[in-house]
This record gives sequence, C-alpha cells and structure tokens, in this order.
Amino acid sequence: MTVNINPRYHKTRTQINIEYKLVEAAKKDTGEFKLIYNKYYEIIFRFIYQRTGDEIITTDITSDVFYKALQNLSSYEFRGLPFSSWLLRIAHNEIIKHYKKIKKSRVVKLEAKHLSHLTSEESDKNTTDFRPFLLATLKELKIEDFHLIEMRFFENRPFKQIAEILNKQESAVKMKVYRILAKLKVLLQKKING
Repeated sequence: MTVNINPRYHKTRTQINIEYKLVEAAKKDTGEFKLIYNKYYEIIFRFIYQRTGDEIITTDITSDVFYKALQNLSSYEFRGLPFSSWLLRIAHNEIIKHYKKIKKSRVVKLEAKHLSHLTSEESDKNTTDFRPFLLATLKELKIEDFHLIEMRFFENRPFKQIAEILNKQESAVKMKVYRILAKLKVLLQKKING
C-alpha cells in the first residue's frame, strides 16, 4: 500500500512507513501491540493527565484507551494522520465517559502562556490587561467548546488532527472554532466594557 505523507505529522517517508508497519504487524499479531503501547503511552498519558489532573485516574483511563485500541485495532484505517490521532480520539471519548460516570465537571487548569496563545490569534494588542477577563470568559464556555479551544490553542493541534480526534469533518471543526472565537470576542468586550 502506498501511503501519503502529511508533512505536519510525519517528517519522512521512512517515519510513516515505520508507523504503518507497526500497526499492520500488531493487526496480525497482538503481541506486536506492545511496540505501539511503548511508543504512544507517554503521549496518551499526558493528554489524559492534562484533563484529569489525577495520576491514578489518568493511569486507569490510559489503560482503558490501550485496551480499547487493541480490541478495535482491526478496524483502524490509515487516513494520513499519525496513529496517535486515533488513540487520542479514544482517549477523548474515555475522558468524557469518565466524567459522565462520576457526574463531576472537569477542572481546567489554565496558565498565562495558554491565554497569550489564544489572544495572539485574535489581537495584536497588549494582552496582559485582558487575561483576567479572558479567563472569566473562557469559564463561561460550554465544555465541548472549551475542548476545541484547548486543543487548538493550548495544545497547538492542527484542525485536521482535532477533526480526527473528535471524529468530525475538518471544515466543521474550523467553522466551530471561529464561531467560538467570535463568541469569545463579544463576551470579552462585554466584560471589559462593564
């Protein structure tokens, strides 16, 4: 099979071929899945930990992610994105499932650097004065909207990867992010102007 390289995710044809072969080998022999597990464990663990803030819960959810990935590996199809995007989609769904199960809202930790990433997309002005207002405005977003902003601006994920994680069309994700930004801008101006 010829696979297309997406330069945003894969540096060389060799890199993408190695990943493709890893996945195909694991599809044929589940014992080979340990190589995938070793390669992606830290990425998935960090993604989940950033959303839970609890090491024990993160470890449990990470285990669930790799268990589900192993169970469903035969259905995985290469789409020009790294295999980690598929794992991140599973992780995203498992995190949502976890919070629904415990009936608790997710706590979001924001750092000043995250706010400056977001405001730099929207404005060339000095953003220092806007940060408290922006933080308050971000807290008003629906959790799904915040997830999109978080992945796009705080984690610097490309739209295509976000779309893959959320199992949505890239154009729909872009449109949603720009609508959220427009909404944030209006809410932010209301807060600033009192």
